Amino acid sequence: MYEVFGGIASRAFRVIWLLDEMGVAFTHHDLKPHAPELLAVNPSGKVPALKVAGEILTDSSAIMTFLADKHGQFTHPAGTIARAKQDGWFHQILDEVDAVLWAGARHSFILPEAQRVPEVKDSLKWEFKRNVARIAERMEGPYLQGEEITIADFLLLHCLNWAVSAKFEHGSEKIDAYAKRIRARESFKAARARLAA
Repeated sequence: MYEVFGGIASRAFRVIWLLDEMGVAFTHHDLKPHAPELLAVNPSGKVPALKVAGEILTDSSAIMTFLADKHGQFTHPAGTIARAKQDGWFHQILDEVDAVLWAGARHSFILPEAQRVPEVKDSLKWEFKRNVARIAERMEGPYLQGEEITIADFLLLHCLNWAVSAKFEHGSEKIDAYAKRIRARESFKAARARLAA
């Protein structure tokens, strides 16, 4: 049995959604970063964390990769060209989309007020729009790599949802259609319902 630590309105959503999609049982501990209960599990205070076989795994991308490999779902086999392409997508999204959104969040409400530079957000929004446009150009089908959804798609869709709440616009009809297609998945709706609960 897996235990997921972290609030649904955080990167923990990626892990919860993936587990729902896989049909794998888990327990969810809805904790904010640096909550005492979380610090007892993960001294960094960051979310998400995953408890499995008595071990604690951290970082949403590492957890997603572990789960996909362990259960043989939403991933290509290690050592294949398809897997290398999947990993390329995954790291590009982390670097060019997730990191840009995170920088925007840090300068909006995470950093101490004296350390925030609100003016940087205009530059970050420009960069986000450019980076998403490049992703749209490279997409190979209904999903990033063609006909099969992978963890890279889970990651991108979570970032696109984050961008909506952060008011980062991409302006791509192709990406809007892509996001709508993935949001229609029952597992996504189930994970989203936890947010409303």
